[in-house]
Amino acid sequence: MSTGNIYFDHAATTPVKREVLEAMLPYFEEKYGNPSSVYSIGRASKKAIEEARESVAGIIGAEPREIYFTGSGTEADNWAIKGAAYANMKKGKHIITTSIEHHAVLHTCQYLESDGFEVTYLPVDEYGLVSPEQLEAAIRPDTILISVMYANNEIGTIQPIAEIGRIAKEKGIVFHTDAVQAMGNIRIDVSKLNVDMLSMSSHKFYGPKGVGALYVRKGTKLTSFIHGGAQERGRRASTENVPAIVGLAKALELADKNMDHHNEKLIALRDRTIREIEKNIPFVRLNGHREMRLPGNVNFSFDFIEGESLLLMLDLKGIAASSGSACTSGSLDPSHVLLAIGLSHETAHGSLRITFGDGNTDEEVDYLMEVLPEIVQRLREMSPLYEEVSRK
Repeated sequence: MSTGNIYFDHAATTPVKREVLEAMLPYFEEKYGNPSSVYSIGRASKKAIEEARESVAGIIGAEPREIYFTGSGTEADNWAIKGAAYANMKKGKHIITTSIEHHAVLHTCQYLESDGFEVTYLPVDEYGLVSPEQLEAAIRPDTILISVMYANNEIGTIQPIAEIGRIAKEKGIVFHTDAVQAMGNIRIDVSKLNVDMLSMSSHKFYGPKGVGALYVRKGTKLTSFIHGGAQERGRRASTENVPAIVGLAKALELADKNMDHHNEKLIALRDRTIREIEKNIPFVRLNGHREMRLPGNVNFSFDFIEGESLLLMLDLKGIAASSGSACTSGSLDPSHVLLAIGLSHETAHGSLRITFGDGNTDEEVDYLMEVLPEIVQRLREMSPLYEEVSRK
């Protein structure tokens, strides 16, 4: 039996860790000064921001002045892509990305298309991997930007970022990676990866919502994104969210410190769940690459059922999971990621994403496997297609 609500949706968001909350609290209360002020309480806030910047930079192998704090990972993606596009448009107006990016990247690229830019959306293979050879072949004399996500938020596939970075560097093209799902789960060194820009979001690694960061390699041409003040060295105006910035840095510090143990635990839960589902439920497909995969990501498609019904029935059993990206949960359309890896509309509609976090246990997986086969069977019994197959 379940002992309470079980949370299996850490790719959507994570709880704020106690140590992170404690680091943030003083900046809501006694250290509430505006960082742009010259008096002591303002200087204390400014100092906290710069210490956070140094901490984030050190963890990813960057210089502090290459870190810019934003309001989210989505804002970081928007700034990176629009900023690089407009800063380099005299050289050309061609951008390369992939068909499985988060909508923060896809919709930004579509906006730029409406403004005269050309975008190549690279296909992926059945595992969600982009081909570096195809990417290189897509480069044109007027290509000014490549944006490829580090790891997919739905199916967990990890891309060959270092290889893509090498190609981009050799061709002299700005390279951005959306690392929102990777940060906190994969050790990242921006110099080894040859990335020029990298986006992250605090709430994916046990920090607060509403704060992210963009790494911008020194010398990368980028227009300012928000105008109206001199914050973030004049490139991103608005009074800084000091408590959130402090929380992001603390959360990333904890993630970096605990990563080996964190990943060992999540990989064990992930691999056990994949084995159990494949062993106990017929007509299923694992989505994403089996090995090159985020530590806590499990994504399956179940034939003959509808994913939303599956989620609702799991919720009634006290289990919170997802059918894909939380940002598109209100959409009736099947996942663009699952369609891109070759699934039919019907199969894509029957998907389940389980993403583990620090608080999950083997006992919770036991409970999942106690209720999931029964739920799937009950839903399939309502399907005339399943009735035909089960008669054979």
